[in-house]
Amino acid sequence: MEIVNFAHGEFLMLAMYVAFFAWLLARLDPVVSFPLAALVLAGLGWATYHGIIRWVLGGPMLAQIFATFGLAVFLRSAAQFLWGVDFRVVSAPLLGGRASLGGVFVGLPQLTASVAALGAFVALHLFLARSETGLALQATAQDRQAAALMGIDTERMFALGWAIGAGCVGVAGALLTMFFYVFPDVGAAFALLAYVTVALGGFGNVPATLLAGVIVGLVEALAGLLIAPALKYAVVFLLYLGVVLWRPQGLFGRF
Repeated sequence: MEIVNFAHGEFLMLAMYVAFFAWLLARLDPVVSFPLAALVLAGLGWATYHGIIRWVLGGPMLAQIFATFGLAVFLRSAAQFLWGVDFRVVSAPLLGGRASLGGVFVGLPQLTASVAALGAFVALHLFLARSETGLALQATAQDRQAAALMGIDTERMFALGWAIGAGCVGVAGALLTMFFYVFPDVGAAFALLAYVTVALGGFGNVPATLLAGVIVGLVEALAGLLIAPALKYAVVFLLYLGVVLWRPQGLFGRF
């Protein structure tokens, strides 16, 4: 749709709160409740499209930017009003502790989140590449008018795209809750990294996003280890700046 969702980080924050309260109220571990978070966020994505995005889709670029930016400010402020600014944490997750992989110790919550995120990526890729609805989504993304002429309900495809995107960030947020603090501003840094990852891979190129995500993760970890933890994000953004100047379409190009 060529709209940058500036509320993506706030969607992540809401997913983390869904997983946290599922644990607090029903003692559901995030590894169990992440489908619930995905479903709630998918509904939010669908409502966001019909309530906001469809009205600015063909409008000026500034209207599109301010629409999602305003949504981000609203969601963050609402979270602060409802739940305060305190840091919350899921204590003693179901898959806590650490595992030794060839002499390297890895936290089980991080390892579980990685495997589940990879599974979600494979499911998304297969859906887009193999299903009729996924192909219709790709056709709509490439050329809305041509897709409409072929009988595809582009309005429905756009709403579905927002629901799927929000559902995916719902999975990420719930899994992140296993080893990260939950607070209203938690989504800001992750949203920026997500944008860098997508831009590095190439906008709309889903398979390339996985490779770009691995690159960003390795650069972040090595920069924190070899240079300084405080500078790890700076190195990531320098990498992004270099790619933008050298190859604006991303490392692997647009889909």
